[in-house]
Amino acid sequence: MTAARHRLAVDHLPYGSLRDGDGRRFAAVRWGDIAFDLTRWSRQSPDATPYADLFLDGSLDQLLAAGRPVWDGLRATLIEQLADAETFRSFGVPLAWTTPLLPFTVGDYVDFYASRDHATNVGRIFRPDGEPVTPNWTHLPVGYHGRSGTIVVSGTEIQRPSGQFRTSQGDVEFGATARLDLEAEVAFVLGGSTHLGASVALTEAREHIFGVCLLNDWSARDIQSWEYVPLGPFLGKSFATSISGWITPLSALQHAWVGAPERDTPLLPYLDDGAEHGGLDLALEVQVNGEVLARPPFARMYWTPAQMLAHLTVNGASIRPGDLFASGTVSGPTQGERGCLLELTWNGEQPVAMPDGRMLRFLEDGDEVLIRATAPGEYGVITLGECRGRVVAAQR
Repeated sequence: MTAARHRLAVDHLPYGSLRDGDGRRFAAVRWGDIAFDLTRWSRQSPDATPYADLFLDGSLDQLLAAGRPVWDGLRATLIEQLADAETFRSFGVPLAWTTPLLPFTVGDYVDFYASRDHATNVGRIFRPDGEPVTPNWTHLPVGYHGRSGTIVVSGTEIQRPSGQFRTSQGDVEFGATARLDLEAEVAFVLGGSTHLGASVALTEAREHIFGVCLLNDWSARDIQSWEYVPLGPFLGKSFATSISGWITPLSALQHAWVGAPERDTPLLPYLDDGAEHGGLDLALEVQVNGEVLARPPFARMYWTPAQMLAHLTVNGASIRPGDLFASGTVSGPTQGERGCLLELTWNGEQPVAMPDGRMLRFLEDGDEVLIRATAPGEYGVITLGECRGRVVAAQR
């Protein structure tokens, strides 16, 4: 590896959990196409003594619980360790020999609705005669509490869900969704903890956000549109949510922070970030069956990660290690920047022509969705862990 590639590799160092060919689970940090075995290193290396108990179960659970000082100390130690060829050979495992696992035990899961472009498009689709954005949207980050038990690691097959929906003739039926959609999102993994009744201020967000990953919040649009009034998403969302197998530590994104877009509504003090650079310059890419359909820009998100976390906790809701919150669909102002098929095909009315001649409205069995993203780093472009999933038929 050249010096330049070495600097770029240690610029990122995402964390994950893997299974080797012998069935052993281990925690790892990724260095190029090699997984550095943190479970063995933490037990066998004298340099790892402060971290000896963090990775015994092969997950990131104890690391998330340890808090920011430990995260920063471990990262600094690993950067030094990976510069030593003997250490790298001793604990490095080729990724090709491993299988990715869900990196941590997911606690609570909250999904937000933070893109103004996405909210505007969805409003125009479902409320063509009304205001596309509801009155509360520019005052607070709108979100819903999702189902953590159906969050799966990238590469897991997604079974087409069934549920109630209303037909175009107005009849209520039960069956497999005909409008299965993808949602390209960015998620934030929380660490440390707070007690019930506490809140996390904007300035404290980076103490609790361990890292970032890509997320696909699969959606059954026909089930969702029938059930969501008056309480919001339920079965149309809860059947599966995919996340990357690699978690990019927030410390690796120091060169990706940008200012938030201009806002036209005064904010209450707990959400008012002023000139704070709280946005992230992440460039997403959405593919279906290898065809690039969209490149959504995360830098345009109206609500920042710090604002989402502040709103999530302002009522005194506590957080735990492994809690996860997501941005909602990332979209931009142009056709090629829309992060879901609902927008890209305008609810199926404007299908997308695929190379094989098919007119894509919503996902069909066998379709594979891939979400990628990059971010600026200190030495070059960082590539985040991908989020992939293939649709399989509904269970009969």
